[in-house]
Amino acid sequence: MRPPASLPGSPNLPNGGRVAPAAGFRSAPGGLPGRLSRVAQLLARLPGVGEKTAQRFALFLATGGADTARELGGELAELGGHIRPCARCGHIAEVAEDSGDAPALCAICLDTRRDGGLLCIVARVQDLLAIERSGAMRGRYFVLGRLLSPLEGVGAEELPLEALRARVRDPEEPVREVLVATPPSVDGEATALLLARELGALGIQVTRIASGVPHGGDLEFADQVTLGRAIEGRKHFG
Repeated sequence: MRPPASLPGSPNLPNGGRVAPAAGFRSAPGGLPGRLSRVAQLLARLPGVGEKTAQRFALFLATGGADTARELGGELAELGGHIRPCARCGHIAEVAEDSGDAPALCAICLDTRRDGGLLCIVARVQDLLAIERSGAMRGRYFVLGRLLSPLEGVGAEELPLEALRARVRDPEEPVREVLVATPPSVDGEATALLLARELGALGIQVTRIASGVPHGGDLEFADQVTLGRAIEGRKHFG
């Protein structure tokens, strides 16, 4: 015997007798509850997280990760009150609850073992972290926050040049060399040229990160600009 067909809701009841989802949430395709769907939508806003990955995260937090969900929720709720941009370099700094309006300093700026005479300029915090992972940079940093981009309306006046000049001239930690580590893109090169002009006028040695063929890469897949710079930046060998 076949099971009876689903009966429609009663037209005499609100919404036809069907249970409405919570206000502000909609049921996702496939039957996910509206609130869980909303969590997945929020997770999908994170960089590098697609729709399917966000849904897996949301399902894990809802079904098997209750402790993780509570801990994550608590940390996220308090994150904004404990994290500020470093007042000296623009990196991420952690502050105590009772710090008030005291300037926040990141762990790199507080590290006395760093070479204060070498200042590496990056566009984003993500670039700073990538350089730190290499272990090759033992100086300090300055985060621009953006790149010179006339097409997007970002001119020289939008860059923190005054703060950079003040940092370079700091008598407590004078800078002898500025390493410009902006990306090798059109905007990155334009920003590097601007910084070389502005800082070179101050008598500071300005250097630029090299670009060339990546380790383990094949020459046949390298573009002309990369190969050209690799040849121009060749070093003595043997």
